[in-house]
Amino acid sequence: MNLALLFDEDFVAPNRVVLRGRRLEHMRSVLGATQGDQLPVGRVNGLMGWGEVVTLTASEAELLVTLDQPPPSPLPFTLILAMPRPKMFRRVLQTSATLGVKDIWLINSYKVEKSFWQTPWLSDDNLRENLTLGLEQAKDTAMPKVHIRKLFKPFVEDELPALLQGKVALVAHPGTATPCPTHLNKPTALCIGPEGGFTPYEVGKLEEAGCQSVHLGPRILRVETAVPVLVSRLFDACL
Repeated sequence: MNLALLFDEDFVAPNRVVLRGRRLEHMRSVLGATQGDQLPVGRVNGLMGWGEVVTLTASEAELLVTLDQPPPSPLPFTLILAMPRPKMFRRVLQTSATLGVKDIWLINSYKVEKSFWQTPWLSDDNLRENLTLGLEQAKDTAMPKVHIRKLFKPFVEDELPALLQGKVALVAHPGTATPCPTHLNKPTALCIGPEGGFTPYEVGKLEEAGCQSVHLGPRILRVETAVPVLVSRLFDACL
């Protein structure tokens, strides 16, 4: 935790917060915080700054906070991701938040097992927790938005074309002729398939919606590896 992310419910006064649970345990056992210490903090979707520990007990910590610094700039990037395996999904969420991805769409695909959609990691609380971990790692406060679409064809035909307007639109697909571009640094939408990739039919539908198929070379990467590799190729801010 490089930054303690503060939620509205943490505030007991305009400049005072009370922390409990995971963040308190991190302060005590990892940071070794004591009364009078200053820690980096940031308010969700707001400013960052410092919090001075004014009281610290076994059950809670009260901090006097000063928030006067903007968070890092978000990437102009839309990630459209076939629902990964649940164990991988947590890592992908955290990594995406750490990299500055703010717009995440989870979609279905033929190779996505139906059981993946039953994972508790899709609950609002678990989504927030994993995105929070990513933001704290990166010292960022802007909470990403996650959109869930469980039907591939209606999403691609009815929503995706409008979502791609004004963006460079790509679909990562091994075996295509065009390498993934580098240093784009402009509004971009990227579709990444499940383990095993999108089917030819799905790639065709994505291309009809306006996506260009690109590859990362002859090696086949896991989704959790492909996401940071692709994002870092597209945006210099991630280098």
